[in-house]
Amino acid sequence: MAVRVWLSAFLLAFLLAFLLAASPFAQVARAQSEEDAAMQEVVDGADLGYVGDDTPVSSEEPLSPAPGVETVCVFPKNAGKIVPAGEETELLVGLQNEGESNLNVVAVHSTLHLPYDHKMYGQNLTVQSFYNASVPVSVQATFPYTFAVSKFLQPGAYDLVGYIVYEIDQHPYQNVFYNGTIEVVEVGGLLSVESVFLITLGIALLGLLGLWAYGQVQQLSKKTKKGPKVELGTGTTDANMDEWLEGTAFAKDKAKKNK
Repeated sequence: MAVRVWLSAFLLAFLLAFLLAASPFAQVARAQSEEDAAMQEVVDGADLGYVGDDTPVSSEEPLSPAPGVETVCVFPKNAGKIVPAGEETELLVGLQNEGESNLNVVAVHSTLHLPYDHKMYGQNLTVQSFYNASVPVSVQATFPYTFAVSKFLQPGAYDLVGYIVYEIDQHPYQNVFYNGTIEVVEVGGLLSVESVFLITLGIALLGLLGLWAYGQVQQLSKKTKKGPKVELGTGTTDANMDEWLEGTAFAKDKAKKNK
C-alpha cells in the first residue's frame, strides 16, 4: 500500500510538470489553424517588392492610414509568436489596396514595448526598406519582414508594434499591421527561466507531499500489526475461559492444586 501511495504521488508530480511544459505547445496548436487561414488569404495575389538595405524612417508628425488600405500579419510556422533572443524572426505583412490610387510601399519597421506601459520602449527594431514595391488598386501583396531582439533582453512577454509605411501620390501614410504580445525566450529553449523554476518547485512540493504520505502509511501499518496482549497467570485468567474448562480433567487437577 505504501508503494502504491508513493507511485501515485510520483505520477501526479510528473503529470503536473508535463502539463506546465506543454501549455505553450497547446496554445500554438489552437492558433495554428487561424494563422494558416490568414496566410492563405495574404499570399494569394501577392506582388512582392524588392527588399533593400535597412534605412531609417522618420516623420515630424505621426502618419495616418490611407482610406481603403488594410493590413494583416502572419508569423509563418510560429503561431505561438515565440521569439528567441538574439536570433532573426520572420513575419509576413499582408497589404490590400482597396483605395482609389496605386500605392508604393516604402518600409516596414517595428518597436518593442513593456507590456504594462507602451510609453517605455524596450527596443527599436529593424527598419527594412523596399524599392519598386507598387501595389495597384484591388490587389493584395505580401512583404517579408525580419527582425531580431537583443540577445541581452530579459526573457518574458513583450508587446510588439509593427508599422508599414507607404506613399500615395507622393503623400506618406502608415498602417499598424501588428500590435500584440510576443514571447521572448532564451536561445535553445521554448521555456523561460521563470517557467523552469515554477516546474521544479511544483515537482519538489509534490515530492515532499509524497514522502509525508508514505510516512503516515508506514505508521498506520505498524499500528495495525500490533495485536492485543493476553496475560495468563494466577488471578489473570479470563473468566470465560474458566467456564469453558469447567468439568474437564484440567479443571479438576487445577482445583486439587489450589486446595
